[in-house]
Amino acid sequence: MSSERSQDEPRVVTASREIEAPAEVIFELIADPRRQPGWDGNDNLAEVVHGERIHAVGDVFSMRLTNGKVRDNHVVTFEEGRRVAWRPASEGQDPAGHEWGWEVEPLEEGRSRVTHVYDWSELTDESRLARARGTTAEHLRASLDRLSEVARG
Repeated sequence: MSSERSQDEPRVVTASREIEAPAEVIFELIADPRRQPGWDGNDNLAEVVHGERIHAVGDVFSMRLTNGKVRDNHVVTFEEGRRVAWRPASEGQDPAGHEWGWEVEPLEEGRSRVTHVYDWSELTDESRLARARGTTAEHLRASLDRLSEVARG
């Protein structure tokens, strides 16, 4: 496929599932970069390099990937206990135009609906387009499934 943007090419991928754990437990796993490698369904995250638990838009945390590269993640959405999203960037650079997001909705009896969103609608970095196109709902579901396992203990 050409790297030119197709008008009908979907650039937002989502996956949702119910998890048998309270929303606050799930959100804590997502908002703490130190915990992210434990539930990353793509086995892409090795360790946190810099950054604490996310508390606000504007926070930045850095992750070492399994390939050794470091990504600075700029938080662009934050609602405590409910929503968080960040835009990754190569170390020391501006974000590349894609975004990873999470929404956690409390349900009855200590369960939650979790939605994972990958939005690459503003991605222009040619070197990242193939990987972005390859990120499917199944990839997002893999993280949701692992998150469920970790949240349930």
